[in-house]
Amino acid sequence: MNTTPESAVANSVRRWVQEVVVGLELCPFAGREVKADTIRYAVCTASTEEALLEQLAEELLRLRESSAVETTLLIHPGVLGDFADYNDFLWLCDQLIESLDMRGEFQIASFHPDYRFDGAEAHAPENFSNRSPYPMLHILREESVENAVANYPNIESIPERNTKRLRAMGLKALEGLTRSHLSELSSASPAPDPD
Repeated sequence: MNTTPESAVANSVRRWVQEVVVGLELCPFAGREVKADTIRYAVCTASTEEALLEQLAEELLRLRESSAVETTLLIHPGVLGDFADYNDFLWLCDQLIESLDMRGEFQIASFHPDYRFDGAEAHAPENFSNRSPYPMLHILREESVENAVANYPNIESIPERNTKRLRAMGLKALEGLTRSHLSELSSASPAPDPD
């Protein structure tokens, strides 16, 4: 059975969430949503920032209308492969939320294969907590974030704990975290038609 590239991309991200985000306990709240199957994996085929913004608007409206979905990962492998461009684009996401009158309702968390925290070295272990197989925008419900912060003891310790855990793994293992999930795309994509 042939798997479309879109479903292969979604599957590789789903596996990354399960094995890396949940498996390494980088986010203590993700496991509950994985178990409840309330994460939407939306693959955007856009090749322009404008088209990506349009789909982001659609996903924000979809999330507002569906209480069955807790959070959405909008995966966009065809646009914003450069991290500097991606980082600049986050401002437009913020403006979109404002223009849709969704301020205080939703926020965007950022994930990218070349993610780099401000002031961090390119290969600093802490960067790998936000490095994903593909560029993506994580749409979060503000109310859920506020509840998580209010009910999780010592929430400010999570980044430091993650950094310690990632440093202990070593750079070679860290660099394999996202690469291993990309292999699913190439193995699941249909072979090209012969000439």
